[in-house]
Amino acid sequence: MKRVVTVLLMLTLASFALGQIKLGGGPSPERKEKPMTSRILIGLVTDKNDNPIPDAIVYLKDTKTLGIKSYVSQKDGTYRFNALSPNIDYEVYAQKDEKKSPVKKLSQFDSRPEPRINLKIEM
Repeated sequence: MKRVVTVLLMLTLASFALGQIKLGGGPSPERKEKPMTSRILIGLVTDKNDNPIPDAIVYLKDTKTLGIKSYVSQKDGTYRFNALSPNIDYEVYAQKDEKKSPVKKLSQFDSRPEPRINLKIEM
């Protein structure tokens, strides 16, 4: 009898060590993050003194297809591009009265669902 109990105890410990037996009353829920299917780029267009620039044209270039989208900044200088692929790199810049901001990049490795890129035009 002592030998049977010892064998059962060893099998139980071996199963626990191999992960076949879990403590805590049942299976633990797996926490999987949902893959991001799209993202939104937001930002602010300002001058060298950080004043918002309304009516600037913001250009967004898809570096895969070379397609370009544009957006006119709001009165408060904000802009927004919706439904962007998380698997593509983008380039963004703003233009107003023949003056341009530097080009900035939004990388596909940036995992934020709503990245912010502010653009500055030296006016």
